[in-house]
Amino acid sequence: MKEQKTFVHDEETDLQVHHEPRDIHDRIAYRIVKFMRIFADKFFAKRYGHRAVVLETVAAVPGMVGGLLQHLKSVRHIRDDQGWIRELLDEAENERMHLMTFIHIAQPSRFERWVIMITQMIFYNVFFFTYLFAPRTAHRIVGYLEEEAVVSYTQYLADIDAGGQENVPAPQIAIDYWDLPEDARLRDVVIKVRADEAHHRDTNHSFANQLRDGQHP
Repeated sequence: MKEQKTFVHDEETDLQVHHEPRDIHDRIAYRIVKFMRIFADKFFAKRYGHRAVVLETVAAVPGMVGGLLQHLKSVRHIRDDQGWIRELLDEAENERMHLMTFIHIAQPSRFERWVIMITQMIFYNVFFFTYLFAPRTAHRIVGYLEEEAVVSYTQYLADIDAGGQENVPAPQIAIDYWDLPEDARLRDVVIKVRADEAHHRDTNHSFANQLRDGQHP
């Protein structure tokens, strides 16, 4: 039974959105993400498919952690979650499907699989406690991570167009998930993934703003 996407986003999503840091919480989140970006650029350079495999492993964590903690909070306080739980769990599933797609494209090595496990183990624990004690900062971190993801996939797309990356046929899992034509190529997949990341960017910045303004107790 094939996976079905629970939300659809237009690839015309604004790719230039950036949330300017407004206070210490935003600045901390922004600097954390920029620090992480340095390591990603050094380790992967232009190996965009392999970068996607490792980073989508990390990207699949926040939605699941946030959904879990929002679920427990809603039950604990016996009040409505305002749709946050479903949105966050959908985000986690969407990022997992990005990973499943790029595994078919990049074929990670044994070393990269070890990197995936170690990275996920560290990031899960750090993010869990960040969300538990500072959910606003956690959502802002994700918002900035997704801003960087949009940049990375835009660079990936440019490299495909320039001939630096072979525009291979899209994996069947991606064709089924995004309902792409059977002759879809890697370029079509990257456009869809980038649009998803832009949506997650906007959602998490919006959640952080709501927490800042006291709109989500």
